[in-house]
Amino acid sequence: MAREKVDDEELNAQEKNYHSPSSSQEFGQNGEKGDGGPTATQKLKNPLVGMSYDELMADVEQFAKEHELQDALDDLQKGALVAQNKSGFEHFERLSAEDKTLIRDEKLHRWRQPRMMYYMTILCAGSAIVQGMDQSAVNGAQAFYFPYFGIAEDQVWLRGLINGAPYLCSAVIGCWSTKPLNYFFGRRGCIFISCFISIAASLWMAVVGEWWNLLLARFMLGFAVGAKSSTTPVYAAEWYVQSINGMLEFFINTVNSAPPEIRGALAMMWQMWTAFGIMLGFVAGVVFGGVRIPAGVDDTQWRMILGSTAIPPIFVCAQVYLVPESPRWYMSKGRYQKAFESLQRFRWSRFQAARDLYYIHKQIAIEYELQQGKNLLKEFFVVPRNRRAAQSSFFVMFMQQFCGVNVIAYYSTVIFQDSGFSRNNALLVSMGTGIVNWLFAIPAVYTIDTFGRRNLLLVTFPLMGIMLLITGFSFFAPEGIGRLAGVATGIYLFMVVYSPGEGPVPFTYSAEAFPLYIREYGMAFATATTWGFNFILSLTWPPLEAAFSTPGAFGFYAFWNFFGWVFAYFCLPETKERTLEELDQVFSIRTRDHARYYMNSLPWYIRKYLFRADVEQRKPLYVIE
Repeated sequence: MAREKVDDEELNAQEKNYHSPSSSQEFGQNGEKGDGGPTATQKLKNPLVGMSYDELMADVEQFAKEHELQDALDDLQKGALVAQNKSGFEHFERLSAEDKTLIRDEKLHRWRQPRMMYYMTILCAGSAIVQGMDQSAVNGAQAFYFPYFGIAEDQVWLRGLINGAPYLCSAVIGCWSTKPLNYFFGRRGCIFISCFISIAASLWMAVVGEWWNLLLARFMLGFAVGAKSSTTPVYAAEWYVQSINGMLEFFINTVNSAPPEIRGALAMMWQMWTAFGIMLGFVAGVVFGGVRIPAGVDDTQWRMILGSTAIPPIFVCAQVYLVPESPRWYMSKGRYQKAFESLQRFRWSRFQAARDLYYIHKQIAIEYELQQGKNLLKEFFVVPRNRRAAQSSFFVMFMQQFCGVNVIAYYSTVIFQDSGFSRNNALLVSMGTGIVNWLFAIPAVYTIDTFGRRNLLLVTFPLMGIMLLITGFSFFAPEGIGRLAGVATGIYLFMVVYSPGEGPVPFTYSAEAFPLYIREYGMAFATATTWGFNFILSLTWPPLEAAFSTPGAFGFYAFWNFFGWVFAYFCLPETKERTLEELDQVFSIRTRDHARYYMNSLPWYIRKYLFRADVEQRKPLYVIE
């Protein structure tokens, strides 16, 4: 596009006014400098806050000189003006009509993006599908490989260890390998390596001859699961751009820059496509589990089921290097020219790419400034605001496992066989649970930002507990249609309730709960928590079922759902539609004060919702300034 040659002295005076420290357009309610200047939170929201027009132009010129971007100086300066002011771009004489049209379109046509943006989205969806299929393929395969290896039903701990091995590796190694892999190989390199390991582990599992070899292969798979689950969502988030009130805010991560009204929906996309991959794992069980094996040949259906999980990561590996590397990674290595080239492939114009390049640079500088002189690991546990965020994140991640969903994801075929289904029918009915899980995750794209994270959990926890009790009590029924119907109904309805609740909420909640300067530690802690308890569940279900019977084991996880409701009601803050500043205030309230407020609110809820009485409005718990 044509670029204007404009001398600073010819700039309209009105344009300068829109960028002076005294301008209400720039600061408003959340941006007043006061005696101490803009707060750290305000700078994180917009790192250009508090800079005068002259300071901004001088800083951009210095930035271009330091990183050999003088040929893009005009675009950088225009971009900086737009990035600083969230609503004044229409008044900027320096912007051409085409520039202004592009900025308007970012708000009016949010889904009109360059082709590369959609290509990257497909890549990240594919990575999530790999994740889900790796998790669920074992559900059908174990119905074949336990008899093949002669692992008897009373060898419950060995069965649990083989099934849970990937999640032990994920919690202990995989999640914590993300930082070095990203540092040395970049986001694309980490995704490629993890998917390559998925391919190798899948093929290894398909050809093993001993159970201990299968155990090692599944443990190796966990390395890929942990690294991929931590990297792919971040890679996607670092590319997305959204607009709010005319201000484009780059996603340093989804929850930092997304508009609060749609933040949850964007953050849960990973979970939704993981659910799709889980469904494909069940489909593989049905497709290959029904293959007829010639007489005299050992059952090899399980080899085909596990080997089929190598197919999705092949496509991801082939695609990943066709997408540009994250500009933040290039900038962390001082390669600003490469970062600029990457951004230009994801933006409609050079001007937009220059704007985002400078904005990211300034935000990285603020992050670095916040981390200086601080022991981040100590801050994670010592600072009350951070500790409460960690407590809440731990709770939702713990409950994602101990609500019992992965009992169904990993053992539903065996459970259906125990209830009276044939092996092939058990595989088919299990596939239905995967389909239900994915289909009912789709409405959560809407409900997570309208109904709220906490409210979704309060509604779904007791319902999940009831469905698990129905499933467990159905085993007391005589063998026949009644038992089969009761078990299938309980499990299917459980998945219907889980998918919009504990399915998407934990990762969304954890990603937004921590302040930016320790979010990397926070998410590593959160993902290690969920994979760690995933391993515990996978390991202990067979011995739990043997010790307490199937109804008792389902009753155990039903109890945890009722416990989850109590904890969520009294101790879990709501994060829906909260900005960074508001989240700081939300997590600054002591847990005891939170619990006391909702204890005192119980009579109000009973009168309003049980007796339908006309009651006065409650005094809000959060007084957002």
